[in-house]
Amino acid sequence: MNPVQRRVYEAAFGGDPCPDEEVVAGAESGSPEMRWLSAVINGARGRYARAAAVLGDLVRDTDPVVSSLAASTHAAHRRQLGGHAAARRWDARALARIVAGCGTGAVAPDVTDRCGVSAHAALLDARLGLAADALAMARGREARVLLAGAEAAASQPGTGWRGRVRCGWVRVEVELATGHPSAACAPAERAAELSREHGAARHAVKSDIVLASARMAAARGNTGCLAQAGELADRAVDTAEGYGLLSLLWPAALVAAECRAAGAAGLGDVGCGAADAAGLGDVGCGAADAAGLRHTVLSTLHRVLRQADPEGRECAIASPWVPVAGDVR
Repeated sequence: MNPVQRRVYEAAFGGDPCPDEEVVAGAESGSPEMRWLSAVINGARGRYARAAAVLGDLVRDTDPVVSSLAASTHAAHRRQLGGHAAARRWDARALARIVAGCGTGAVAPDVTDRCGVSAHAALLDARLGLAADALAMARGREARVLLAGAEAAASQPGTGWRGRVRCGWVRVEVELATGHPSAACAPAERAAELSREHGAARHAVKSDIVLASARMAAARGNTGCLAQAGELADRAVDTAEGYGLLSLLWPAALVAAECRAAGAAGLGDVGCGAADAAGLGDVGCGAADAAGLRHTVLSTLHRVLRQADPEGRECAIASPWVPVAGDVR
């Protein structure tokens, strides 16, 4: 990678997720690979309409790898707004595109990786997206089959770190959804470790949210586990807010609020870091903190949906998982 490409890659998948605006604008008018990375950056910052404008062109690209990754990224942005049915259509398109364009060779990780763009990465993204979609749509068996295939591909030597981290996230979701919270902690911990090992700031924030959710679910009245979950969620709130990662700020604040609510219910003191990060001042732990964090959730979502494309907004409004309040149309 040349210095410009490296800077864009670091913004998308490395340690600088808050680049100068000219870096993003330059990537938007660059090569297909750079344009895809710009959409990843904009999506992370909650600029879904801006990302969709780029991805809409890239899904028609003649390069099957770029086309597939663009479709998977569009699906991920839909999923982040609770639109799992819409995401499933895009993930299916991503899988069909990479299989048709690259055949069985897409399974092998020993292909040229162009700024994170490779056939193996595209295949993993499509499979993992479909697994997450299936799980949210109560297709648990289908989700497990898809995840098993993705995990087998990710276990091959030479597989990039991003696919392995995402496998961990989806594994956590599967274990939590099927009532095995204790089994969710280990893959969440591995994902967090791997993200930090590779200096992936955004993935580290997401991994902290996932790990906090797993530990909170596994706590079962254990104040130590609940405190750990709260600390992780607090850190995710702080970091997401500092980097301007709006797509992660509201889920982090939501998990932190749930930890506070559990503490207020008598399950232990989980700390006040997230309340301070949200600008609430010295309000003490428990219900007051939870209320303040929920305000952060709603205000952040309002900002995100103002920057979303029409379909993205409709996904959020219709979703039972996205706590939308007020007029965002």
